[in-house]
Amino acid sequence: MLELASVGAKVLQIRSVEFAMKYQVPLWVKSTFKDDPGTLVCEEDQAMEDVVVSGIALTRDEARIVMRDVPDKPGVAAKIFGTLADLGIVVDLIVQTPAHEDGRTDLAFTVGRLDVEKTSQQMRKLAKAIGAGKVDHEEGIAKVSIVGVGMRNHAGVAAKMFQVLAEEGVNIRVISTSEIKVSCLIDEKYAELAVRALHTAFGLDKVEGAA
Repeated sequence: MLELASVGAKVLQIRSVEFAMKYQVPLWVKSTFKDDPGTLVCEEDQAMEDVVVSGIALTRDEARIVMRDVPDKPGVAAKIFGTLADLGIVVDLIVQTPAHEDGRTDLAFTVGRLDVEKTSQQMRKLAKAIGAGKVDHEEGIAKVSIVGVGMRNHAGVAAKMFQVLAEEGVNIRVISTSEIKVSCLIDEKYAELAVRALHTAFGLDKVEGAA
């Protein structure tokens, strides 16, 4: 649930999940509109391993920043992301390409769409200071994520996600993974299509009240 909340499921506020996990407090999530049992969010047990993907989350407010020709040396990444941290800008996905023969690399990351202008301005100033190249930004990006405890013990989950998106003609911009999560950046215009296709592929549209 913490992974789902962090990638934008908008079911539970992320801080409530953090406190519940820290102090082992069960959370009972119930519908505002229907009188049904709801969902119990509690400590993991063995039965949870049987569910490969338990939820899909979509975040639409992503913007991608790319800094070109960044000097590949110690301290540069700390300076870039330290500057953003000092401004209170939350960074989500980070991807750095392997260094070129000239010792430079490209660094891409995502921020909230409301922070894109401020981030771009600061990164252009910083690029000059550290001797990096051009800074580009791109909006119209969405992040779709699959989450499930069972992913730890089942092979091929990420491959299935990529295949489903490919069959729908959805190009993947960036991929990020954790032990129980796979997130992909895609064009926002394909967001609903991607979510529907993944729901069907992982059997979530067969479960009443699936996220």
